[in-house]
This record gives sequence, structure tokens and C-alpha cells, in this order.
Amino acid sequence: MAETLKISAPVRGMDGTDVGSYDFEGADLADRISKQLLHDVIVMYENNLRQGSARTKTRGEVAGSTKKLFRQKGTGNARVGTKRSPTRRGGGHTFAKTPKDWSYRLPRKAVRLATRMALLSKFQDSEATVIDSFNVPEMKTKTISQMLTALGVAKESCLLVIPDHNVTVWRSGRNIGNLMISPVGELNAYQLLRQKRLLITREAIDQARQNQQEAVTAG
Repeated sequence: MAETLKISAPVRGMDGTDVGSYDFEGADLADRISKQLLHDVIVMYENNLRQGSARTKTRGEVAGSTKKLFRQKGTGNARVGTKRSPTRRGGGHTFAKTPKDWSYRLPRKAVRLATRMALLSKFQDSEATVIDSFNVPEMKTKTISQMLTALGVAKESCLLVIPDHNVTVWRSGRNIGNLMISPVGELNAYQLLRQKRLLITREAIDQARQNQQEAVTAG
């Protein structure tokens, strides 16, 4: 049986003030962290991002005559075929590249478990900060920018996790190059591990823990 881990993360306001700490059991998210599973899931996401559109021409597709350049014997030259030969400049490729679909999917339960493991790893590595009373009343990039500066993460890549879709928050932060915003329901391991810092609202982490408990109860 895995050892129960106590997790304590700092809770800070949008103005950077310390509000307290957010304490919970590590098992509320995952009972362990499997580096192999995280690796497999990240490779899956990166493969799914590949366009697979690379393509080159075979000797049958390049322009040029199919006539033999000169007769086989009697010229004193090496024997050659057509100008489309892969050994000649402008000829086709011997093993031409064709478009390929690199995408694949791991089992859904494995992908969801990897997300919870990645989330737990951020708390264990002290790279997560819980935001208390998060509120963006109007669409202003300055509001999000000031919050990042107050939290001391303005120069680091950050992932901001909010409870639900919020157009105002998304539009306020979309012009900040090192910031990614995601609802907790669409969170994945690739987003979590790609960004250095995790900023998550109190409501969002509560929802993540509740979803895990419901999944365990459902079996």
C-alpha cells in the first residue's frame, strides 16, 4: 500500500498577499507518480501534434523523359537509365516520404490518471500556488499581468487553471506569451508538465479532488 503523503501548498491572493496554506492528502489526486506513464502520455500528445504532411516524389512522379539517356554500350560512359533515376540530380527519391497519420490514443483511464499524477507532482515539487478569491470582472490584460507580477512568476512559464470556461479571463490573458489558461475539466498532463509554474484557484483544486473521489467511488 502506498504511503499517504501530506501536501501543503501556499494560498495567495491576486495581490500577492499570503492567505494561508491549502492542505490535503496526496491520495486525493493519485496514490503514486509513475514516470513511465507520464512519459508514455507525453509522447502520445506530442505525436498527436505532428502534422505528418512530409512528402517527396518518387522517380515516377518527377518531371522528365522516361527515355534512356544514351545507348547501353559503345559510348565509353557508365551505363545509365533515365534522367529520373534517384542517382541523378533532379531525380526522384528511392524511398519517397508519404503523408502519415502519427496520432494514437492510450486508454482513457491511463490518460486521466497521468493528468492527476502530473498535477500532484506540481504540488510535491513546490511549483504550485493556490489563488484565493480569483476574480476578473472585466477584460483587461493588465489585471492578469499585475497578478503574475505580484505572485513573482511574471518571467516564468505559467499554467492558470480555473474552474470553468471564462471568456473574460481567457481574453485577458491571451496576449501574455508565457501564460496558458485552462479549465480544470480540460486539464491534461502535457499542459501541466510543459509549464514551469502552476497557478490554480481554490475552486479548481477542490473540483479536481472531488472528481478523483467520484472516480474512486464509481470504481
